[in-house]
Amino acid sequence: MTSRWLRRPEGTPERLSYGADYNPEQWPREVWDEDVRLMREADVDVVSLAIFSWARIQPADGTWDFEWLDEIMDLLHANGIGVDLATATASPPPWLAVKHPEILPVTADGRTLWQGGRQHWRPTSPVFRRYALELVEALARRYRDHPALVAWHVNNELGCHNAYDYSDDAAAAFRRWLRERYATVEALNHAWGTDFWSQRYSDFEHVLPPRLAASYPNPTQQLDFARFSSDALKDHFVAERDLLRSVTPDVPVTTNFMVVGDTSFADYADFGREVDFVSNDHYRLPVDHSRDELSFSAAWVSGVASGDPWFLMEHSTSAVNWQPVNRPKRPGELERDSLAHVAHGADAVCYFQWRQSAAGAEKYHSAMVPHAGPDSRLFRDVVALGKRLGELSEVAGSRRAPARVAILVDWTSWRASELDSHPSENLRYRDEAFDWWLALVDAGVRADVVHAGQDFSGYDVVIAPVLYSVPDALAEELAAYAAGGGHLVTTYFSGIVDQDDRVRLGGYPGVLRELLGIRVEEFRPLHPQETVDVVGRAGADVSGAGDLWSEVVDLVDDATGVVAAFAGDEELDGRPAVTRRAAGAGSASYVATRLDAPSRAGVLAELLARAGVEPELPEHLRGAVEVVVRRGGDAEYAFYINRTDEPLDLTGVDGDPVGAGRGSVLAARGVEVRRRA
Repeated sequence: MTSRWLRRPEGTPERLSYGADYNPEQWPREVWDEDVRLMREADVDVVSLAIFSWARIQPADGTWDFEWLDEIMDLLHANGIGVDLATATASPPPWLAVKHPEILPVTADGRTLWQGGRQHWRPTSPVFRRYALELVEALARRYRDHPALVAWHVNNELGCHNAYDYSDDAAAAFRRWLRERYATVEALNHAWGTDFWSQRYSDFEHVLPPRLAASYPNPTQQLDFARFSSDALKDHFVAERDLLRSVTPDVPVTTNFMVVGDTSFADYADFGREVDFVSNDHYRLPVDHSRDELSFSAAWVSGVASGDPWFLMEHSTSAVNWQPVNRPKRPGELERDSLAHVAHGADAVCYFQWRQSAAGAEKYHSAMVPHAGPDSRLFRDVVALGKRLGELSEVAGSRRAPARVAILVDWTSWRASELDSHPSENLRYRDEAFDWWLALVDAGVRADVVHAGQDFSGYDVVIAPVLYSVPDALAEELAAYAAGGGHLVTTYFSGIVDQDDRVRLGGYPGVLRELLGIRVEEFRPLHPQETVDVVGRAGADVSGAGDLWSEVVDLVDDATGVVAAFAGDEELDGRPAVTRRAAGAGSASYVATRLDAPSRAGVLAELLARAGVEPELPEHLRGAVEVVVRRGGDAEYAFYINRTDEPLDLTGVDGDPVGAGRGSVLAARGVEVRRRA
C-alpha cells in the first residue's frame, strides 16, 4: 500500500487536521453561516460531507439536485475548510428500496431488512451496484475540480449493519467466490469435510450461504462465508474507488473502518491495502479498562496502516446514544481520547458530528456543537482541543515509531476460534489479545499490533495469542523467527487447524508442537467461575490463577523448561502452565491458560527479561502512564498518556514539552508530548 494523504491547496502548511461529519441538510440555510463561523473559531479545517445525502441529491430516479451541495461546498472553501466528500451510497433513498426491493438484505433466517434505518442494501446486488455507481460518477464529474475537495469518502462504515447477507444474490456470488477459491467441487468437499453428516456436494450450484439450519452449520462453510462477506464489502469499495480514480486520479480515496471492540466482520488488514489512507471510527465502550481499549484499537489501526499516518474519521465528544446507559465524558476526556489516537498515528481528529441533531435516531449522540449551543462547556473544550492540535502541528506527517514488542493478530484465527461446537463457547479472541496489551502497558513497555502476513521479524518479542489457524507458511515463518533470535509467546488453542479449519492431527498444539517442545492430548476448558492456581518455577516470580482454559501439558523436548506450573488441582497439580523452549538464537513460549492480571504480569516480566526488553518509563509511572512514540525527521515525539484520575509527576521523563503551558505535572486524564532528538 502506498499512502496518499489529503489533497491540500498548494502552500497550505502541514498540520493535524480537525473536524467532523457535517450534515447541513438537517438545518435551515441561516444556520450554515453560523456553522462555518464556529468552525473557524474551533480551528476546524476538514469536514466529511454528504454521507447520508443520497435522498437529497437524487430525490427520484433520474432527478438530481446538486444546488444545495454546490452552495455548501463553496461556503466551506471560502472559509478555508476542506471537504472529505462522501459518495453517499451508505443508505439508499426510500424510492429505490420501493422500486427495487431486491436490493434489500436478507438475514440467515430469511427475514428481509427493510428501509427505514440505514445500510439497507446487499453488497452483492447488481441492481444496487448500478444505481450506486451512477451516483458516484455524477458526484465525481461534478466536483472533480472543486477546490474544497481534499478526499473521497466511499460509502460509510461498510458492513456495519449489512455485512452478512443471505439473499439469493449473495448465494450466487458466494458460489462464484468458492469456484475461484477451490476450482473443483472435490477440493471444496475436502476443505469442508463434507463426508460428515452427508453434506457432500456434487455441484457448486448446490451450495448455499450458512442459512438457518436444523443444527450447527458446517464450520468451514461458516468461515468461508465470513471470508466471502468481507471480500464482498471490499469488492464494493473497489468498484466505487476505481470509478473515482478514473475521474479524479489526484484525489485520495478512503473509507472508514471500525476497529473497535468485537467488530470482526471485515478483514481490515487485507482491506487496508485498497485505500489511499486508512480511516477509522472508534467509540469508547462501557467495558473495564475502556481507555486502554481505545489505545489498543488505535495501535491496531496503526498496524493496518503499516505505521503511516491515518485518519480518525469518527469518535464522540461526549455521550453516545446506542448504549443501554449513555454517560457523558468527564472533564479532560475529550482531549485525552483524541490525543491518544494522535499518539498512535492519527493525523486527523474528527467526530460524529459537527452539530447535534434535533431529530432522528442519533439526536442524543453528542457533537462538537451540542444542543446547548456554543455557550457550553463542551464547545469550549472543542475550541481548546483545536488550539492544542495547532500547538502539535510539527507532529503531523511523523510515523509511529516501532516498538520492540508486537502482538500478532489474525482475522482467520479470530473468526474461526469463536465458531460453534468448540471446547468452550466462552473463548473471546480479542479479549486474550487485549489482556496481553494491558499487561504490557502496565509494565511500561510499548507494543505494536501486527497482522499475520506482515513482516514481524524485526521485533524482539512477538505475542501471538489464540493463534488457532496456522497455515504451513505461517508455521514456517514463526519457526524462522525464533531460530533467528526472536522470542515467540503463544497461548492455548493455538496451532490447532489449517486455513480450512481442518485439525492438525497428532496432538495439540498441532503444527506448533515441535517449535514449542510440548504435546497436549486433550483440551480441558474451565467452567465459568472455575479457576486453577498458577505458581512460578525456576525462580520466576509468578503467583496468581488461570481461568477459562487449562491443559495437561507434556514436555517432549529437553530444551523445554517450565516457567510456571498449575497448583492445587487434582489433575493439573505440578503440570506445566507456562513453558519456554530455546529455539535457535531465540525461544518459543506457551501459556496453557488464561492468566489473571498478577500471574500474567509475572510471566511477562520473566519472558521480557529473557528477551532483554526493559520498561521505557520510570518506575513511579509504570502502570499509571502509557507511553507512545512517533518519529519524523530528526525528532521523536513521546506521548505520555495519564491512565488515572490523578495528576502525576513527570520527573525522570526527558525531552522538551511541545506546546505552551505544559510542564512537569501530567494532569489527571491528561497527555504530555515531549520532543526528543
